[in-house]
Amino acid sequence: MEKTVGIIGGMGPLATVDIFNKIVRMTDAKIDQDHVRIVIDNNPGIPSRQDFFNGIGESPLPALIKTARSLEEMGAELIIMPCNTAHYFHRDIAKNTKIPFINMLEETAGYFSENFTDEKKVGLLATTQTCDLGIYDHFLNANGVEVVKPSAENQAYLMEIINVYIKQGNMNFDLDKWKEIIEELKEQGVETVILGCTELSIAFDVHPLEINTIDPTIVLAEAAIKASGKKVLSRI
Repeated sequence: MEKTVGIIGGMGPLATVDIFNKIVRMTDAKIDQDHVRIVIDNNPGIPSRQDFFNGIGESPLPALIKTARSLEEMGAELIIMPCNTAHYFHRDIAKNTKIPFINMLEETAGYFSENFTDEKKVGLLATTQTCDLGIYDHFLNANGVEVVKPSAENQAYLMEIINVYIKQGNMNFDLDKWKEIIEELKEQGVETVILGCTELSIAFDVHPLEINTIDPTIVLAEAAIKASGKKVLSRI
């Protein structure tokens, strides 16, 4: 039985466009009717996750629950959320909805363990909040995988890439520093990195680097297509 997918969007809007685009492109469809039915609540009014965890903003949880419920009312039969940091609230959102909620981080950890069986370390490029909360670590450590994160200096530059450049639609950031972040992880034995922020997956599309990458939004798109009852054409 085919199911309608609901997307909790707006965190940020470009990431919402990106996951929608990936689901469409990855679906095995010959005609319009072969595609996944999707409802999107692109809610940029959800309070900043970064501000909340920095102690200077309100909790985004009430708005996240309200958005999930609005998707239910629009006919969604399962929910996805293309924002890594917001997955800290996954359980609370799921408890307040009546339909399945696919956890992008759990799906990504499972994908790494199934496809990179010889690797016991993985690099994580994400917001400082995602790194500090350990929400990826929870799932990866359970599979016996060590999570390696950038130094404080390089993490600060990652946040600059996310907030000052990508969220403002500017891809002209310092490529030497971009490469330095990856080299630092390689020196610690990392062969694969998780792009644990949706803005960073967009950055890698524009400025790819020489390292294996896992894009959680691609993993999520594949999971959503399968859960909807449609077929996956290919990864992109």
